Amino acid sequence: MTNFKKWTILKSKMVLDHPWCQVRQDEIELPNGKIIDDYFVNIKPEVALILPITTNQEIVFVRQYRHAVGDFFIELPAGGFNPHQESAEVAAVRELAEETGYITQQVRKIATLYDKPSKDTNQIHLFLAENVVKVKEQQLDITEEIEVILIPVDAVLTKIAQGEIAVAGTVAALFLGLNFLKASNC
Repeated sequence: MTNFKKWTILKSKMVLDHPWCQVRQDEIELPNGKIIDDYFVNIKPEVALILPITTNQEIVFVRQYRHAVGDFFIELPAGGFNPHQESAEVAAVRELAEETGYITQQVRKIATLYDKPSKDTNQIHLFLAENVVKVKEQQLDITEEIEVILIPVDAVLTKIAQGEIAVAGTVAALFLGLNFLKASNC
């Protein structure tokens, strides 16, 4: 174990406080005594992400445009949530139904990961759902235009290696979830 010390917050103020984006500016003192007066922190909502697998051993993905990067991405269903209003599990199941029309009767927690702890405050809560079934149409938000894509479980690792699936949370959920399934089937 090292003797590293946490940074000390000397002052903190919100420099952007909007319902969709919050940024805090901290003045910090490093353990070596140096002061940094402009360390910016993004206060982001928690994220629930679900790895849904059909009885045909296909994973339900969504393909959607991501404006910050200006391109389309294949991802697992996911969305932000307020942990004071709903649990991560409820949020994951809700996002699955809203974005894809699929539902599940059983959800298992895979892991909770930090998204980008150097600048962001949020965590990603990863879940696995087997035997998902499509029962309704999508219920999309105004900013969502989502294509539902089914990809066989056996093809996923190749798609990651080829860069077709490249969003970090999705890739982490796939590796962790598929490893979990492999271990539970042994």
